[in-house]
Amino acid sequence: MGWRHRFSVLLVAATLALIFVGGLVTSTGSGLSVPDWPLSYGMVMPPMVGGVFFEHGHRMVASAVGFLTLVLAVWTARQEPRRGVRRLAWAALGVVIAQGVLGGLTVLFLLPTPISVTHACLAQTFFCITIALAYATSREWLSAAPARDDVASLRGAAFLATGAVFVQLLLGAVMRHIGAGLAVPDFPRMYGRWVPPPDVLERAPVLVHLSHRAGALVVLVLVARLAWRAGRAGDARLARPAWLALALVLVQIALGATTVLTAKAVLPTTAHVATGAAILGLCWLTTLRSRRLLRLPDRTAAVAVPLGDPALS
Repeated sequence: MGWRHRFSVLLVAATLALIFVGGLVTSTGSGLSVPDWPLSYGMVMPPMVGGVFFEHGHRMVASAVGFLTLVLAVWTARQEPRRGVRRLAWAALGVVIAQGVLGGLTVLFLLPTPISVTHACLAQTFFCITIALAYATSREWLSAAPARDDVASLRGAAFLATGAVFVQLLLGAVMRHIGAGLAVPDFPRMYGRWVPPPDVLERAPVLVHLSHRAGALVVLVLVARLAWRAGRAGDARLARPAWLALALVLVQIALGATTVLTAKAVLPTTAHVATGAAILGLCWLTTLRSRRLLRLPDRTAAVAVPLGDPALS
């Protein structure tokens, strides 16, 4: 079980690296540098020059992640006694195959926005599945029993923060793939004002961009709420990922500002994508841990039975 857990953690790290490399493809405008699929210019290994380096490099990393997922699925099916974990491993394999097909369709149909956005969001979903597999095979999951009452409603806070981060990543994907990253070209003001002029609000790219900025504030509030409640729970296993997620949200906001102020320089833009995934992963891990390490309070124990209750006679 220990080696399978380590292998699962390796898959998590490889998936985060794949998200970063995928971000590089978009940030460098290399999405159509290789016009065919599944081969690249009819070859397994084309000359790695220009945008081909980023696009074909992305395919190579994706193939490695797919192979790791296949190994983990077969390994889990053969050794895992829990049916739910076996199903989760096969689900991971199905999702990574679907992700590869979506990546191919993105190229063959010349980067259509719906497919590109779905490709980006499915990557985040797959990342969460790998985290769940790694946690389900960890010593903590196998040995821990619910030890504390969920008095601070930490489960709800974790789930809400995770959902908000995922929606924010969806908005970010839409913004990137419709080319709205610089629809509002200044920061923190918007067209030189704190309230943007009414005429620019009629433009769809501007609305998407501003929605993403507003979403960042929502995420900041919800992740801060999660960190505060995790701290109150008195368990470092819950507090550490939540506080780290909050720190990364602040980094993420700075990266978003840098992306705008540098006119979408490659490194901050790509780091913005990968940091968003890391925030999602930490919030999701906190959600999983809150379900494993906390128990719901037994409210029935607090209900007093009146004396002379006919049900007792």
